[in-house]
Amino acid sequence: MAEPFKNSYNKELIDRIAKAVKIEHKNFDTKLFNETVINNAWESKELKERMRHIAVSLNTVLDLPFLESLNILTKIANKFNGWAVITFIDFVEVYGLEYYNESVKALGYLTQFSSSEFAVRPFIIKYPDKMMAQMLKWSKDKNHHLRRLSSEGCRPRLPWAMALPDFKKDPSPIIPILENLKDDESEYVRKSVANNLNDISKDNPCLILDIIRDWKGKSKNTDWILKHGSRTLLKQGNHEALEIFGVPSKINMDVLNLRVHKNKIRIGENNEFSFVIHSKEKNSIKLRLEYFIYYVKSNGSLSKKIFKISETNYAPNERREILRKISFADNSIRKHYPGEHKISVVCNGVEKSSSSFLLLKR
Repeated sequence: MAEPFKNSYNKELIDRIAKAVKIEHKNFDTKLFNETVINNAWESKELKERMRHIAVSLNTVLDLPFLESLNILTKIANKFNGWAVITFIDFVEVYGLEYYNESVKALGYLTQFSSSEFAVRPFIIKYPDKMMAQMLKWSKDKNHHLRRLSSEGCRPRLPWAMALPDFKKDPSPIIPILENLKDDESEYVRKSVANNLNDISKDNPCLILDIIRDWKGKSKNTDWILKHGSRTLLKQGNHEALEIFGVPSKINMDVLNLRVHKNKIRIGENNEFSFVIHSKEKNSIKLRLEYFIYYVKSNGSLSKKIFKISETNYAPNERREILRKISFADNSIRKHYPGEHKISVVCNGVEKSSSSFLLLKR
């Protein structure tokens, strides 16, 4: 089993941070810092709890005015990357909100060693106009880490982050930033732009449809961003989005012989299903194939999840057999519960055929 992410924060890293701080601040008590961080509650803390605990412990043991502490942390940041630097970034988020200029400058610097995407959000909420102007400036920066931050930091639905409810209601302040990045040379940046568009689509689908129509065909990079940024609309079977990407909603086709290979399986086992797609069109046509699994929840109700199979052209009167294997082993994403599950085949956003099977206890 993979090592839990929370173990990226460990005794060795804490000791490295302590020694680095000691070089810049001779009075720093490394023993006290280690004891403060690795306390009786340490093992029970999850990833973000450990991150915040380290930031708070730094503040406690340093016992300095914020700007002095910030100077120390920015000096040692280049000795670290990833998880360690996120604790320094979190320090700025927790203690630096009243020091806008110094904190924002530090977040821009620190993001080059990790990412300040979580920490900029309290600043966006407290200083919306000023901070979004800074994000717009970063979107034109030569450094791709800063360009990526300008998009990722203002995502309306950034996972595990502080919410930006105003941007869910009205994402218009974000659009000029995405405009600047829509043909960015960095894949790292383009993925963030696509994810931002996808976030916006969940609350403002009409706006994203307008953006797709306006940007589509401008470049290969932009078209990739638009397709990836429309994935929620496409999974929802939004016919306007499908049509824009050449997937017609009105088609003459059949799903034949849908069969779940095992009528009963136990949690932890695999199942397979197969079916035949028959295009009855007279011309070549693009078909987007997906399938729903209706999972049984702990309360006995059903939860529908969609998975993509393919998106490709079919010749006139073409038939293809499709086979898929599904694991019903518990994992970090999903816990399975016994009961009748259903699989449905979806073609161009329309649910066409379904079949059921029974999932039993181990």
